[in-house]
Amino acid sequence: MNRNSKLTVVGAGAVGSSVAYAAMIRGSARHIALYDIAAEKTEAEVLDLAHGSQFTGGTDIVGSSDIEVARDSDIVVITAGAKQKPGQSRRELADTNARITRTLMEQLLSVAPEAIYVIVTNPCDPMAMVAQEFSGLPANQVFSSGTTLDTSRLRWLLADRADVSRTSVHAHIVGEHGDSEFALWSTASIGTVPILEWTRDGQKVFTRESLDALTDEVRGAAYKVIQGKGATNYAIGLSSARIVEAVLGAQNAVLNVAPVLSDFQGIDGVALSVPCIVGEDGAFPIRETPFSDDELTKLRDSAETLREVVDGLSAG
Repeated sequence: MNRNSKLTVVGAGAVGSSVAYAAMIRGSARHIALYDIAAEKTEAEVLDLAHGSQFTGGTDIVGSSDIEVARDSDIVVITAGAKQKPGQSRRELADTNARITRTLMEQLLSVAPEAIYVIVTNPCDPMAMVAQEFSGLPANQVFSSGTTLDTSRLRWLLADRADVSRTSVHAHIVGEHGDSEFALWSTASIGTVPILEWTRDGQKVFTRESLDALTDEVRGAAYKVIQGKGATNYAIGLSSARIVEAVLGAQNAVLNVAPVLSDFQGIDGVALSVPCIVGEDGAFPIRETPFSDDELTKLRDSAETLREVVDGLSAG
């Protein structure tokens, strides 16, 4: 933990409070601030977390409905936004949350212009594009949490099927954090063994069909959780804390986050998740990432899906 590091979490709802909780118990930052316009809710969440601070590693937490609480943050995780209502289209949700994101960025830049900004508010990739364009900050400084969590979901499923540790599974979900995301099967492996060659008791564990089914399961994971409990919050809290640690710890960790890409495999101006080096200066796409021809087509299709969403947003 950086001794003077400061994380601000914007939004005290289920996701924001889970990000703060995960960062607190993991010791992701020395100082945590929670900001939300709902003053009573913010105070309650901070009190609940602060009451357990004796059992964490020295992190302190404050909260307020005043944007000043975010001053001099090293990193800001934005979770605030409207939830998707029944019958509401993805584009309508994006339009609403784009307005919220622009307002927040204007306020945050006045108190934390040097911070790294991680956008979790859904749809997170279009919101990262809105935040980066509005702020004028370089792409490495504003990015979405992208498919960091989706990649964790995939590795968990693969490890479970193969009966190995999750840390031994090397596989990536890339593209949009949404329905057009896909797995990079061409380079996936368990240890040094290509994924399709992995055996157990002399029998291959995976087929291409079973791998495609696992990808579908990853895409539908959030819907299943939401159907059962109303929201996804713990896993996104943990994955966001992991991103925070990579930045504040200057770890140069490889994570699948989504900065706005510039001439990445011919893709420009779209925030797509690809393997990135994440450290103290933000997120930098790994340009040497190999793609099969099919995967490259999927990546470009995913880019077009996002472009259509952003092009349809209302200005201002």
